[in-house]
Amino acid sequence: MSFFASFTKKSKLDAAVKKAAKARNNEDSIADQLLKEVYQEYADVLTGDPLRAEALYHWGVTLLRQAKSKPTPESINIYRNAIAKFSFCMTIDPNYLAAAIDAGVACMDLARARGVPASDELYEMAKKQFEKANSIQAGVAAFNLACVHGIRSDHDACLEALKIAKEKGNLPDDAEILADPDLANAIGQPWFKDFMTSLEEDRRLEEEKRLAAKAAAEAEAEEKKKPNNKDLFDPYSKPEKKAEPEIKASEPETVEEAPKNNADSAPKEAAPELSAE
Repeated sequence: MSFFASFTKKSKLDAAVKKAAKARNNEDSIADQLLKEVYQEYADVLTGDPLRAEALYHWGVTLLRQAKSKPTPESINIYRNAIAKFSFCMTIDPNYLAAAIDAGVACMDLARARGVPASDELYEMAKKQFEKANSIQAGVAAFNLACVHGIRSDHDACLEALKIAKEKGNLPDDAEILADPDLANAIGQPWFKDFMTSLEEDRRLEEEKRLAAKAAAEAEAEEKKKPNNKDLFDPYSKPEKKAEPEIKASEPETVEEAPKNNADSAPKEAAPELSAE
Protein backbone atom coordinates (compact mmCIF):
# COMPACT_ATOMS: atom_id res chain seq x y z
CA MET A 1 0.00 0.00 0.00
CA SER A 2 1.38 3.41 -0.97
CA PHE A 3 1.93 6.19 1.55
CA PHE A 4 -0.88 8.26 0.01
CA ALA A 5 -3.38 5.37 0.17
CA SER A 6 -2.41 4.67 3.77
CA PHE A 7 -2.84 8.34 4.70
CA THR A 8 -6.27 8.45 3.03
CA LYS A 9 -7.48 5.36 4.89
CA LYS A 10 -6.19 6.78 8.19
CA SER A 11 -8.17 9.98 7.60
CA LYS A 12 -11.34 7.97 6.87
CA LEU A 13 -10.82 5.91 10.01
CA ASP A 14 -10.39 9.02 12.19
CA ALA A 15 -13.59 10.49 10.75
CA ALA A 16 -15.49 7.27 11.44
CA VAL A 17 -14.28 7.17 15.05
CA LYS A 18 -15.48 10.74 15.62
CA LYS A 19 -18.86 9.94 14.07
CA ALA A 20 -19.20 6.90 16.35
CA ALA A 21 -18.57 9.10 19.40
CA LYS A 22 -21.18 11.55 18.13
CA ALA A 23 -23.72 8.75 17.72
CA ARG A 24 -23.55 7.93 21.42
CA ASN A 25 -24.84 11.40 22.28
CA ASN A 26 -27.94 11.19 20.04
CA GLU A 27 -31.34 9.57 20.32
CA ASP A 28 -31.65 5.93 19.38
CA SER A 29 -33.09 6.46 15.90
CA ILE A 30 -30.44 9.04 14.97
CA ALA A 31 -27.72 7.00 16.64
CA ASP A 32 -28.67 3.90 14.66
CA GLN A 33 -28.45 5.78 11.38
CA LEU A 34 -25.09 7.29 12.31
CA LEU A 35 -23.76 3.89 13.34
CA LYS A 36 -24.78 2.38 9.99
CA GLU A 37 -22.71 5.09 8.31
CA VAL A 38 -19.84 4.41 10.68
CA TYR A 39 -19.88 0.68 9.96
CA GLN A 40 -19.81 1.37 6.23
CA GLU A 41 -16.88 3.75 6.67
CA TYR A 42 -15.03 1.10 8.68
CA ALA A 43 -15.69 -1.32 5.83
CA ASP A 44 -14.40 1.20 3.29
CA VAL A 45 -11.16 1.49 5.23
CA LEU A 46 -10.70 -2.28 5.15
CA THR A 47 -11.69 -2.73 1.49
CA GLY A 48 -8.88 -3.49 -0.93
CA ASP A 49 -6.66 -5.51 1.40
CA PRO A 50 -6.72 -9.01 -0.17
CA LEU A 51 -4.21 -10.51 2.24
CA ARG A 52 -6.33 -9.55 5.24
CA ALA A 53 -9.45 -10.97 3.57
CA GLU A 54 -7.64 -14.23 2.80
CA ALA A 55 -6.36 -14.50 6.37
CA LEU A 56 -9.88 -14.02 7.73
CA TYR A 57 -11.26 -16.64 5.35
CA HIS A 58 -8.74 -19.28 6.38
CA TRP A 59 -9.29 -18.36 10.02
CA GLY A 60 -13.00 -19.01 9.50
CA VAL A 61 -12.35 -22.34 7.75
CA THR A 62 -10.15 -23.49 10.63
CA LEU A 63 -12.86 -22.58 13.13
CA LEU A 64 -15.53 -24.32 11.03
CA ARG A 65 -13.54 -27.55 10.94
CA GLN A 66 -12.89 -27.36 14.66
CA ALA A 67 -16.59 -26.83 15.36
CA LYS A 68 -17.50 -29.94 13.34
CA SER A 69 -15.24 -32.02 15.57
CA LYS A 70 -16.69 -30.76 18.87
CA PRO A 71 -19.82 -31.83 20.77
CA THR A 72 -22.88 -29.63 20.49
CA PRO A 73 -22.56 -27.38 23.56
CA GLU A 74 -18.96 -26.53 22.74
CA SER A 75 -19.40 -26.27 18.97
CA ILE A 76 -22.06 -23.55 19.02
CA ASN A 77 -19.78 -20.65 19.94
CA ILE A 78 -17.09 -21.90 17.54
CA TYR A 79 -19.63 -21.91 14.71
CA ARG A 80 -20.64 -18.36 15.58
CA ASN A 81 -17.01 -17.27 15.58
CA ALA A 82 -16.47 -18.89 12.18
CA ILE A 83 -19.52 -17.11 10.73
CA ALA A 84 -18.19 -13.80 12.07
CA LYS A 85 -14.82 -14.36 10.36
CA PHE A 86 -16.48 -15.17 7.03
CA SER A 87 -18.70 -12.09 7.32
CA PHE A 88 -15.70 -9.89 8.13
CA CYS A 89 -13.85 -11.38 5.16
CA MET A 90 -16.70 -10.45 2.84
CA THR A 91 -16.81 -6.96 4.30
CA ILE A 92 -13.28 -6.52 2.99
CA ASP A 93 -13.87 -8.43 -0.25
CA PRO A 94 -17.60 -8.67 -1.09
CA ASN A 95 -16.89 -11.08 -3.97
CA TYR A 96 -14.95 -13.65 -1.96
CA LEU A 97 -16.76 -16.72 -3.30
CA ALA A 98 -15.44 -19.36 -0.89
CA ALA A 99 -16.32 -17.19 2.12
CA ALA A 100 -19.92 -16.87 0.93
CA ILE A 101 -20.32 -20.63 0.49
CA ASP A 102 -18.64 -21.57 3.78
CA ALA A 103 -20.59 -18.91 5.68
CA GLY A 104 -23.80 -20.57 4.46
CA VAL A 105 -22.49 -24.00 5.44
CA ALA A 106 -21.58 -22.72 8.91
CA CYS A 107 -25.08 -21.24 9.35
CA MET A 108 -26.69 -24.58 8.48
CA ASP A 109 -24.33 -26.49 10.77
CA LEU A 110 -25.11 -24.10 13.61
CA ALA A 111 -28.85 -24.49 12.96
CA ARG A 112 -28.51 -28.29 13.20
CA ALA A 113 -26.36 -28.02 16.33
CA ARG A 114 -28.99 -25.87 18.00
CA GLY A 115 -31.86 -28.03 16.73
CA VAL A 116 -33.86 -25.05 15.46
CA PRO A 117 -36.88 -25.46 13.12
CA ALA A 118 -36.67 -24.96 9.35
CA SER A 119 -38.24 -21.51 9.73
CA ASP A 120 -35.36 -20.27 11.91
CA GLU A 121 -33.38 -17.21 10.88
CA LEU A 122 -30.18 -19.26 10.56
CA TYR A 123 -31.57 -21.11 7.54
CA GLU A 124 -32.56 -17.80 5.99
CA MET A 125 -29.02 -16.52 6.60
CA ALA A 126 -27.64 -19.64 4.92
CA LYS A 127 -29.97 -19.14 1.96
CA LYS A 128 -28.80 -15.55 1.50
CA GLN A 129 -25.15 -16.59 1.60
CA PHE A 130 -25.71 -19.26 -1.06
CA GLU A 131 -27.62 -16.78 -3.21
CA LYS A 132 -24.70 -14.39 -2.83
CA ALA A 133 -22.34 -17.14 -3.97
CA ASN A 134 -24.53 -17.80 -7.02
CA SER A 135 -24.45 -14.11 -7.89
CA ILE A 136 -20.65 -14.28 -7.91
CA GLN A 137 -20.54 -17.50 -9.96
CA ALA A 138 -23.76 -18.81 -11.48
CA GLY A 139 -24.97 -22.11 -10.01
CA VAL A 140 -21.94 -22.74 -7.83
CA ALA A 141 -24.07 -23.08 -4.66
CA ALA A 142 -27.22 -24.43 -6.34
CA PHE A 143 -27.03 -27.78 -4.56
CA ASN A 144 -26.60 -26.00 -1.21
CA LEU A 145 -29.75 -24.02 -1.96
CA ALA A 146 -31.55 -27.25 -2.83
CA CYS A 147 -30.66 -28.51 0.64
CA VAL A 148 -32.13 -25.40 2.29
CA HIS A 149 -35.33 -25.80 0.27
CA GLY A 150 -35.37 -29.51 1.08
CA ILE A 151 -35.27 -28.80 4.82
CA ARG A 152 -38.16 -26.37 4.37
CA SER A 153 -40.08 -28.89 2.19
CA ASP A 154 -40.24 -26.30 -0.58
CA HIS A 155 -40.31 -28.97 -3.28
CA ASP A 156 -40.66 -26.75 -6.35
CA ALA A 157 -37.71 -24.59 -5.33
CA CYS A 158 -35.72 -27.67 -4.37
CA LEU A 159 -36.23 -29.29 -7.78
CA GLU A 160 -35.38 -26.06 -9.59
CA ALA A 161 -32.14 -25.74 -7.62
CA LEU A 162 -31.23 -29.37 -8.34
CA LYS A 163 -31.77 -28.80 -12.07
CA ILE A 164 -29.49 -25.75 -11.98
CA ALA A 165 -26.84 -27.72 -10.11
CA LYS A 166 -27.11 -30.45 -12.75
CA GLU A 167 -26.86 -27.93 -15.59
CA LYS A 168 -23.76 -26.31 -14.08
CA GLY A 169 -22.12 -29.63 -13.26
CA ASN A 170 -22.20 -29.05 -9.50
CA LEU A 171 -24.12 -32.14 -8.38
CA PRO A 172 -22.41 -34.64 -6.07
CA ASP A 173 -22.52 -38.39 -6.73
CA ASP A 174 -25.90 -40.13 -6.58
CA ALA A 175 -24.99 -41.93 -3.35
CA GLU A 176 -24.07 -38.64 -1.68
CA ILE A 177 -27.32 -37.01 -2.81
CA LEU A 178 -29.42 -39.88 -1.47
CA ALA A 179 -27.53 -39.89 1.84
CA ASP A 180 -27.83 -36.13 2.44
CA PRO A 181 -30.01 -35.59 5.55
CA ASP A 182 -31.05 -32.14 4.31
CA LEU A 183 -32.92 -33.82 1.43
CA ALA A 184 -34.74 -36.36 3.61
CA ASN A 185 -38.08 -34.61 3.04
CA ALA A 186 -37.61 -34.75 -0.73
CA ILE A 187 -36.23 -38.25 -1.32
CA GLY A 188 -39.61 -39.99 -1.07
CA GLN A 189 -41.32 -37.58 -3.47
CA PRO A 190 -42.17 -38.80 -7.02
CA TRP A 191 -40.52 -35.75 -8.59
CA PHE A 192 -37.29 -36.55 -6.78
CA LYS A 193 -37.32 -40.16 -8.01
CA ASP A 194 -37.93 -38.90 -11.55
CA PHE A 195 -35.00 -36.52 -11.19
CA MET A 196 -32.64 -39.28 -10.06
CA THR A 197 -33.85 -41.51 -12.91
CA SER A 198 -33.10 -38.70 -15.37
CA LEU A 199 -29.54 -38.53 -14.06
CA GLU A 200 -29.06 -42.23 -14.76
CA GLU A 201 -30.59 -41.92 -18.24
CA ASP A 202 -28.37 -38.95 -19.07
CA ARG A 203 -25.29 -40.90 -18.06
CA ARG A 204 -26.37 -43.83 -20.26
CA LEU A 205 -26.81 -41.55 -23.27
CA GLU A 206 -23.49 -39.86 -22.62
CA GLU A 207 -21.78 -43.26 -22.48
CA GLU A 208 -23.36 -44.26 -25.78
CA LYS A 209 -22.15 -41.03 -27.37
CA ARG A 210 -18.68 -41.57 -25.95
CA LEU A 211 -18.45 -45.11 -27.32
CA ALA A 212 -19.77 -44.02 -30.72
CA ALA A 213 -17.25 -41.20 -30.89
CA LYS A 214 -14.46 -43.57 -29.87
CA ALA A 215 -15.43 -46.08 -32.57
CA ALA A 216 -15.58 -43.33 -35.19
CA ALA A 217 -12.16 -42.03 -34.16
CA GLU A 218 -10.64 -45.52 -34.34
CA ALA A 219 -12.16 -46.11 -37.79
CA GLU A 220 -10.81 -42.78 -39.00
CA ALA A 221 -7.35 -43.61 -37.64
CA GLU A 222 -7.36 -46.96 -39.46
CA GLU A 223 -8.44 -45.26 -42.67
CA LYS A 224 -5.58 -42.78 -42.40
CA LYS A 225 -3.08 -45.64 -42.16
CA LYS A 226 -3.93 -46.76 -45.70
CA PRO A 227 -1.63 -45.17 -48.33
CA ASN A 228 -3.27 -43.02 -50.97
CA ASN A 229 -0.49 -43.59 -53.59
CA LYS A 230 -1.21 -46.76 -55.54
CA ASP A 231 2.49 -47.16 -56.27
CA LEU A 232 3.23 -47.54 -52.56
CA PHE A 233 3.01 -50.87 -50.82
CA ASP A 234 -0.36 -51.31 -49.14
CA PRO A 235 -0.30 -53.93 -46.36
CA TYR A 236 -4.12 -53.96 -46.24
CA SER A 237 -4.72 -54.84 -49.91
CA LYS A 238 -4.31 -58.23 -51.54
CA PRO A 239 -1.60 -58.37 -54.19
CA GLU A 240 -2.96 -58.43 -57.73
CA LYS A 241 -2.00 -61.37 -59.91
CA LYS A 242 -0.17 -60.20 -63.00
CA ALA A 243 -1.19 -61.87 -66.29
CA GLU A 244 1.61 -64.04 -67.63
CA PRO A 245 2.52 -63.44 -71.31
CA GLU A 246 1.29 -66.09 -73.72
CA ILE A 247 3.99 -68.33 -75.07
CA LYS A 248 3.42 -69.23 -78.76
CA ALA A 249 4.59 -72.55 -80.19
CA SER A 250 7.86 -72.04 -82.07
CA GLU A 251 7.93 -72.86 -85.78
CA PRO A 252 10.80 -74.96 -87.17
CA GLU A 253 13.57 -72.79 -88.48
CA THR A 254 14.68 -73.26 -92.11
CA VAL A 255 18.42 -73.42 -92.46
CA GLU A 256 19.66 -71.94 -95.70
CA GLU A 257 22.77 -73.52 -97.23
CA ALA A 258 25.65 -71.18 -97.58
CA PRO A 259 26.75 -70.65 -101.18
CA LYS A 260 29.78 -72.72 -102.20
CA ASN A 261 33.10 -70.95 -102.59
CA ASN A 262 34.11 -70.72 -106.28
CA ALA A 263 37.64 -71.44 -105.38
CA ASP A 264 36.62 -74.69 -103.88
CA SER A 265 34.61 -75.70 -106.92
CA ALA A 266 37.15 -74.67 -109.65
CA PRO A 267 39.80 -77.28 -110.77
CA LYS A 268 43.22 -76.85 -109.33
CA GLU A 269 45.99 -75.83 -111.72
CA ALA A 270 48.87 -78.25 -112.17
CA ALA A 271 52.08 -77.28 -110.63
CA PRO A 272 54.71 -76.26 -113.20
CA GLU A 273 57.40 -78.80 -114.00
CA LEU A 274 61.01 -77.94 -113.27
CA SER A 275 63.43 -78.46 -116.21
CA ALA A 276 66.93 -79.82 -115.73
CA GLU A 277 69.71 -77.63 -116.82
